Amino acid sequence: MNLFTCVKIEGREDPTMTDEDKAWIDNASYETLLRRWRFSPPGDWMLQVDTLDYYAKILAAKRSENPGDAVRASKTIGWDS
Repeated sequence: MNLFTCVKIEGREDPTMTDEDKAWIDNASYETLLRRWRFSPPGDWMLQVDTLDYYAKILAAKRSENPGDAVRASKTIGWDS
């Protein structure tokens, strides 16, 4: 197992981003993305290889669109939800 091996979570073994993954990321709220970013277990397929880069880019874009909502979301979910 190497750094880029995806742990089987939610029935996925292949970390390649699908159209469905991209659509989920695009349509998820900032809070939903942030919650998954903070609390997903190690090896979450959504936070692996090419999906991770896209996820991080969209998360940052949504944070920049409305910084006030981003702060509220961060305070709402905290670090130990």
